[in-house]
Amino acid sequence: MLYLTGGDFLFKFLVIGSAGTGKSCLLHQFIENKFKQDSNHTIGVEFGSKVVNVGGKTVKLQIWDTAGQERFRYRGASRGSGLWGGWVNTYNALTNWLTDARTLASPNIVIILCGNKKDLDAEREVTFLEASRFAQENELMFLETSALTGENVEEAFLKCARTI
Repeated sequence: MLYLTGGDFLFKFLVIGSAGTGKSCLLHQFIENKFKQDSNHTIGVEFGSKVVNVGGKTVKLQIWDTAGQERFRYRGASRGSGLWGGWVNTYNALTNWLTDARTLASPNIVIILCGNKKDLDAEREVTFLEASRFAQENELMFLETSALTGENVEEAFLKCARTI
């Protein structure tokens, strides 16, 4: 955690997960309050920031959006050495991403599991109960989000920031 002038804070977040899970769309929805229609796969790392109010304090969230491709996995994860907030949003490879986050980041890392694409409920492969159970067993916060509608996107970032 970094302190800025005047008692404000800077929190660093790393958005991790497999390709195609909507990481960049979640970041865009949070920063711009709109859905990114023409989203291409991230190459390397993208960056965004937003100032929010948390508990009466001004907090700048610095968010690193990593590529989900295997070849970028460790490059992106290594940026988390000063990480305080983490974001994992894919179920199939979740255990691997979780291990990376906990190994390469601060021991006090705060992680939220986001079940993204909630708007595609008819195509759901993992039930809310299964994801909730996984989060509880692995000491993660959990929210279902939709980058398309914006549902719970801001709340996910703020929940993580409040916990930090």
